[in-house]
Amino acid sequence: MSSEGKSSLRMTRSENVSEGVSHGVFRKRWGSRRLPERTLMTARTTSSLFLDFSRTKLADQYWPRMKQAVESLTDEQVWWRPNDASNSVGNLMLHLNGNMTQWLLASFSHERDVRNRPEEFAAGRGGAPPDAGRRRPALPTRDELIARLGATVEHATQMLERLTEQDLLATYTIQGFTVSGLQAVYQVIEHFALHHGQVLYIVKQLEGKDLGFTKAQLDEKGYARATKSTP
Repeated sequence: MSSEGKSSLRMTRSENVSEGVSHGVFRKRWGSRRLPERTLMTARTTSSLFLDFSRTKLADQYWPRMKQAVESLTDEQVWWRPNDASNSVGNLMLHLNGNMTQWLLASFSHERDVRNRPEEFAAGRGGAPPDAGRRRPALPTRDELIARLGATVEHATQMLERLTEQDLLATYTIQGFTVSGLQAVYQVIEHFALHHGQVLYIVKQLEGKDLGFTKAQLDEKGYARATKSTP
């Protein structure tokens, strides 16, 4: 564990950070005292529930729905935007790939952070090439975007399966912000949910039809047709 992780049991409060990270949490310092067994069991159970739910939302709901929606678009539609102030589906998929790689994969693997966030939003916007004499690279196709983000989601799912309570309590510096492991995971899932909704909204604008993701689950009053643990 890094020196940052070893110091994670000190009483700390991380600051607000960008892209959806909320207020930090306080963690009590126990020093050399042994935590009560019931406390340890409760913490392990809570950690497992949090990680299982995070993995389920990402891999079994958000990504399959986004993938299905994007597969209905053409390469041209993937890079369509209503105005210069808005992002295309392609921008959002590049952005989600960068966010998950930085906040989940690189951070918990203690790998070097090589993300270039501005490039995620610059793609497809035209203008002069980034360097004089260098041609702007071709935009990824719909299938390339799906394959790239799908691979990242798979790696993220595997990472969530390996994380422990100790990982969630450890302290990390990500994108210049100091956060706990729990905050990092929460940020990734919340952030994916936000842009997942934006992608579906753009697809509905382009297709002019309901995507029908909840119709099979809900009755005419909007209640689940059968008891489900995850909406």
